[in-house]
Amino acid sequence: METNQDESVKALKKSNKEAEEETEEIKEEAQIVEEPEEIEKALETPELPEEAKPEELPEEEGVEEETEEITREEAETEELLKAKETVEEEERREIEKRKGIEEEIVEERIYTIPLRRAWISPRKKRTPRAVRLVKAFIRRHMKPEALVMSNEVNERLWSRSIQKPPRKVRVRAVRDKEGTVTLYLVEGD
Repeated sequence: METNQDESVKALKKSNKEAEEETEEIKEEAQIVEEPEEIEKALETPELPEEAKPEELPEEEGVEEETEEITREEAETEELLKAKETVEEEERREIEKRKGIEEEIVEERIYTIPLRRAWISPRKKRTPRAVRLVKAFIRRHMKPEALVMSNEVNERLWSRSIQKPPRKVRVRAVRDKEGTVTLYLVEGD
């Protein structure tokens, strides 16, 4: 029973034999061409095959470059279209989520939360304390089962780094059917 390795060894031996035969043929041709008369004849008649004519090569290359440029442009436009479609889909999903949230809203309140006590802390602990103050304020006023702070509120608190949180922040607290309160930044702030 022969294995794949045996077959590959046989194929290598065949290719080695073919390579040796080709080298022998090249040597024989080289010995024939070494005669000066044949060299002169070879120099006098520079016959090129039709494929290697110098006039046709630049035109073919130009055509290839143009097609490459066209394909690149087409690929770029396709990528832009795909990106545009994905952005539009995300916007649609956000709108649907907002509609879904609005349907599930049980209670909605807008609060202005003072954060002046965060400024009593050392400089490197002010914004983390401001985050805790916001959560404590909402827990005290809305008594949620779970509290979720949106990324917008978090970014607003951290907008001026850890040392300088805002003095106050306006949030919209939304309670859903499950009792979860979600904080959003009030529009316009």
